[in-house]
Amino acid sequence: MSSRALPFVRSVWESFRANSGLEPRLVDGLRVTAAQPGIVNFELDIQKEHTNRLNILHGGTLACMTDLGGSLAVASRGLFATGVSTDLSVTYLASGGKIGDLIRAEVTCDKFGKTLAYTSIRFMNAKDELVARGSHTKYVALAWKDPQNITDELSPRP
Repeated sequence: MSSRALPFVRSVWESFRANSGLEPRLVDGLRVTAAQPGIVNFELDIQKEHTNRLNILHGGTLACMTDLGGSLAVASRGLFATGVSTDLSVTYLASGGKIGDLIRAEVTCDKFGKTLAYTSIRFMNAKDELVARGSHTKYVALAWKDPQNITDELSPRP
């Protein structure tokens, strides 16, 4: 297990925060809590801006975290440039919580190829109940060329 995965994934998240238009506005308080090659855990304290008019976690917030989570799972395999989305899906099973609650996620990179990466995510509420699951497919062919990649370390090829 590489000890470089967590700091590398956090550096990719910081790059999103510094350069993206959406994530720093919507989920800036997101915390990456663990990472190993192919698996990332993160959490978010639910604030007013994350909720819908029922004052519960908005599905769009979960969709945003599904997208970001897929990128972070790809980063956990060593790609700094994490590609572009080709497909994203979220299934909502229960309320994710209300303002002040914590939402946690675990995302895995299920298949990591030269062209596509497939990721899946599970969201748990404060009671440790599954509230949503999602999938995110990324086109990564061009991302392999980024000089900041550490794929040799986090995704060694046989």
